[in-house]
Amino acid sequence: MYAYIDGKLAHKSPSYVVIDAGGVGYQVNISLNTYSKLGDTERCKLFTWLHVKEDAHTLYGFADEGERRLFLHLISVSGIGPNTGRMILSSITPEEIQAAIVKGDVSQIQRIKGIGPKSAQRLILELQDKLKKDGPDTLITVPVNRTVKDEAMSALVMLGFARNAVEKVLDNELNKNGGNLTVEQLIKFALKSL
Repeated sequence: MYAYIDGKLAHKSPSYVVIDAGGVGYQVNISLNTYSKLGDTERCKLFTWLHVKEDAHTLYGFADEGERRLFLHLISVSGIGPNTGRMILSSITPEEIQAAIVKGDVSQIQRIKGIGPKSAQRLILELQDKLKKDGPDTLITVPVNRTVKDEAMSALVMLGFARNAVEKVLDNELNKNGGNLTVEQLIKFALKSL
């Protein structure tokens, strides 16, 4: 529902912040990773996710889009709720979490408070292939100046195609057409080849 909230940082603590956006104070739960990235800024922008339950609507905020994507992967695993996902992101960096899951490092994941051996194995089992498919740069903030190939790659990977296969097809299509394609044309040609 809310993609991000941008406003004046009215209150900051290690577990939540209050952002004044348009005269409304939004209480947003954050991880220690996000807390450390906020620093002493007066104005901040957090990427958000709204958790709706019968008795509460809770906002979770993240310093960047990559951390939010990883959080959504984590909570998709059975037995991992939003608070546990936030605990995981507070224990070690998102990059370390992703590396541990991709490598199948159960002991690294088990060091996180609240994660036992079964939960660690379930995280690896359910997320290892997804995170491998996303590629190692899934947590890197996307640059503003993106090429036609980058835009097409992002769209096709989001549709579920493997990054390696997409890259080969896109390079092939760009070479065939001399590199003079719009994003839409490139995606259409690539879909025929995938």
